[in-house]
Amino acid sequence: MYEIVKAHALSEAVFEMWIRAPQVARNAQAGQFCIIHPDGAGERVPLTISGTEGDLIRISFMAIGTTTKLLATLSAGDCLRDVVGPLGMPSDIAKGPETVVIVGGGVGVACTPIIAQAAKDAGNYVIGIIGARNKSLLILEDEMREICDELFVTTDDGSYGIKGFASGPLQTLCESGRKIDKVWIIGPGMMMKVTSGVTKPYGIKTYVSLNPVMVDGTGMCGSCRVVVGGEMKFACVDGPEFDAHLVDWDDLLARQRMYLAEEKESVAYHEEHHVCRCREVA
Repeated sequence: MYEIVKAHALSEAVFEMWIRAPQVARNAQAGQFCIIHPDGAGERVPLTISGTEGDLIRISFMAIGTTTKLLATLSAGDCLRDVVGPLGMPSDIAKGPETVVIVGGGVGVACTPIIAQAAKDAGNYVIGIIGARNKSLLILEDEMREICDELFVTTDDGSYGIKGFASGPLQTLCESGRKIDKVWIIGPGMMMKVTSGVTKPYGIKTYVSLNPVMVDGTGMCGSCRVVVGGEMKFACVDGPEFDAHLVDWDDLLARQRMYLAEEKESVAYHEEHHVCRCREVA
């Protein structure tokens, strides 16, 4: 059993947990993920490792499906049945000096600090761009501001920071002629597709962290297959980070929608038979 040491809401729908998982924490690197099995009865959920501290790992998630809504009801002192990891390949972070841009959108912002910190520790100049639909949904701004050399904040509705999408400041940086060596983009599939299109004309190496349907996380089931550069890859063992300009986005987005009907049915059943204990935003 894996103890939840800290748990709280980052926004109205995004939650953060620090879990005691010594073996995972000691070996985890930026870009890798773990698989959480909360109670031994439900599904196994892949979640990016968004931070480590001693024997603890941090995960952040949006309470949107049956299992993530269950996770959102758990508090410090509760335990998880299984935590498997670290899984996947780590981020391709070079020793500096390079100029790198880390872009996060929505809940994807939760995955940006660990990459930004690793890039900073390697001697790189780090520019961060984080965005959300509105100010109330923006997360981890203070943490990213502390790590990054420069930070741009956007909201879709203009309620805070720059009005517009995270792709806006990235476009401005590319057009400015500044030397940018690498870009990481993490967020919803459509956001990553659109934002990575900004860097393509400039030939900037751009990575995205893909989140297809995943079951075992070790390359055995093949459910997380994606098409990259015309070849089939498994996100769990070949990724989760891939060259954004080689990803078949239409195939990925279609696969992400394959089980929408079943997911909605599961959530409806769960909500009918379960009393929610989700924490309020502090």
